[in-house]
Amino acid sequence: MKKQWVMGLAAFAMTGLALAAGPGAARKRAEASMLVTGDITVAPDGSVSGYTLDRQDKIPTEVVGLIARATPRWHFEPVTLDGHPVAARAHMSIRLLAQRESPDSPNYVMHIAGANFGEDGAGGETMTYATRAKPEYPPNAVAARVQGTVYLAVRVGRDGTVSDVAVEQVNLGVVGTDSQMKVWRNVLANSSMRVAKSWTFTLPTKGAHVNDPAYIARVPITYQLDHGFAHDDRYGQWDVYVPGPKEEISWMKDAGGSADALPDDGLYLVNTGLKLTTPLDNG
Repeated sequence: MKKQWVMGLAAFAMTGLALAAGPGAARKRAEASMLVTGDITVAPDGSVSGYTLDRQDKIPTEVVGLIARATPRWHFEPVTLDGHPVAARAHMSIRLLAQRESPDSPNYVMHIAGANFGEDGAGGETMTYATRAKPEYPPNAVAARVQGTVYLAVRVGRDGTVSDVAVEQVNLGVVGTDSQMKVWRNVLANSSMRVAKSWTFTLPTKGAHVNDPAYIARVPITYQLDHGFAHDDRYGQWDVYVPGPKEEISWMKDAGGSADALPDDGLYLVNTGLKLTTPLDNG
């Protein structure tokens, strides 16, 4: 039987979102999450041959234990080089999620909600920024003490310019009515999309997608008071937020991975990296 990790509210070092205030429906949807990074090595047959976690001393023991139980059961599509399976190594990011055991329960159940496994091990390149202006923190959001993370999807043409930009999800670090939170999600989303349209990129010159008509990338943008866009070091700590709805984007239907399992302020190509064929949280 699958073991669940159950924790009370005291288990979280919660900041930003006050669960004791605001509309009850939004409070009950609040989640706590933690992003853990490291490296993973995959054998030629797709099994996991080893992994390491960054700054493991900062990660709660129950999180380290959950990852240790899950990783031996993971299996990936074998990576091939010149038609032959080879061992591969990738940087990984894992999103741990703690959700209420039931809507009115004080306890939270922890599981692995998403992961990304870097670039593939077959000699591909990544995409980089050529020019990148930072989004403005909307003054009305600053005045209202609104924080959150916007998960952008960006489609880049062969000339390195942005042909499409959309928002997959916006998570908020404030509690309000549904209509209030919808307004603030749109405020942060519009700020992010507006500046993303001006970005330009340097495209890969080799790799599996080098002949594709466009590249698709995910870009998380965090709006955090007192720190602007430079997220403070909360590695190994739980962050609390109200998740926004996940939007369907027509040109990302086949996208793998998980948008909110990506570290803040990065650039991540879609459909690259190691491809997991088993469930993430199968302990």
